[in-house]
Amino acid sequence: MQNIIEPFRIKSVEPIKMSTRKNREFYLQAAHYNPFLLPARDVIIDLLTDSGTGAMSSEQWAGIMRGDESYAGSISFQRFEKSIQNIMGFKYVIPTHQGRAAERILFSIMCKKGQVVPSNTHFDTTRANIEFQGTEARDLRIPEAMDPELLHPFKGNMDLDKLQQTIDSVGKENIPLIMVTITNNSGGGQPVSMANIRGISEIARAHGIPFYVDACRFAENAYFIKLREEGYARKSVKSIVKELFSYTDGCTMSAKKDGIANIGGFLCSNDEQLADKEKDLLILTEGFPTYGGLAGRDLEAIAIGLNEAIEEDYLRYRIRSTQYLGDNIASAGVPIMQPPGGHAIYIDARSFLPHIPPHQYPGWSLACELYVEAGIRSVEVGAVMFGIHDPESGKDVTLPELDLVRLAIPRRTYTQSHIDYVIEAIINVYRRREKIKGLKITRQTQYLRHFTAHFKKL
Repeated sequence: MQNIIEPFRIKSVEPIKMSTRKNREFYLQAAHYNPFLLPARDVIIDLLTDSGTGAMSSEQWAGIMRGDESYAGSISFQRFEKSIQNIMGFKYVIPTHQGRAAERILFSIMCKKGQVVPSNTHFDTTRANIEFQGTEARDLRIPEAMDPELLHPFKGNMDLDKLQQTIDSVGKENIPLIMVTITNNSGGGQPVSMANIRGISEIARAHGIPFYVDACRFAENAYFIKLREEGYARKSVKSIVKELFSYTDGCTMSAKKDGIANIGGFLCSNDEQLADKEKDLLILTEGFPTYGGLAGRDLEAIAIGLNEAIEEDYLRYRIRSTQYLGDNIASAGVPIMQPPGGHAIYIDARSFLPHIPPHQYPGWSLACELYVEAGIRSVEVGAVMFGIHDPESGKDVTLPELDLVRLAIPRRTYTQSHIDYVIEAIINVYRRREKIKGLKITRQTQYLRHFTAHFKKL
């Protein structure tokens, strides 16, 4: 069959409040032109993030009712731990309230001032937690990743030559760990190949450097390997996942993505001494090691969701439905990061709005315009999110090479008619793109400024 239907039935619905263009112009101005500051009730289609915004299954809701809320030794933790060990193969599993907590614990213990953590591309909270330790978060993308129009099966790959050069130049003793994001969120939701993971592992082990994975979208990445990498078409997603993690020393995970849960995360390791240190810090700030800041019901939802995320019927629908959005807007001339990613479509804002220079934030301007047009909330991955500014003057001193607008699709949440509405809105905005103006920042913080910054129109 050509049509890929949703492999689920809808049992419960949540109403959407409709609004007029005039309403939305007022709402956006009141939010200082920052989509993060919009009340969710004023958003029609919310594609800000796929993190924690998915719909849980009937099995997950049943698990929530089974949740064991014991402070220590919870049965729900035992199911959570066993599920992760069975899927990923790590010895030590430490629950946290979400992925950034796992990052903070890992980097607080492993990173020191003046060191370097190489990655394919660090995402925003990962970068911030590394830099908060005085460590450099260094991106080592392959050259193909910087060309949005280029069709390449694994644009998320790390450049292995650059990795070796980094080790040679700074010294292996100054690299506490290597970190790879799967899929590469900041790089357009692009997957990483098994060959690349294997190559990173060989370099890391040759130099005695721990190799970690930001595993937020591990299931989607594994499915891309099955679809695109030679030798994996007949392998199950579960076996691909097992092989991938066998090359690594640990991972951080936001279970709000491929755990299909509304909250939660975890930190994994095969190093007993390191795991003991991580648990000590966990107790200080998150909670006892068998709940880690989560309710027992959340541990149950994650344990079930991780297994549902590697089901191939679900993954086939997930990847194809995202591709449907990308293919339809691209066929109308809208420039996107090609090929379409797993969890999101990324519009190339600099090509979409060539008349707006990078320092006037074309990605942010486009995100605002999509909201005014149709109540669609998206997120900029570009000059605002990753620009480096001087805290005293407030002026940007470094801007990233790409300005993207991410349309992140929540799991099992929207139907095809919702996506058709998004397609129509994007094409409408594209047809009048010359009228869109840039923006200026009027207020910002030192770290993660995109969450709370204020803007005004130019």
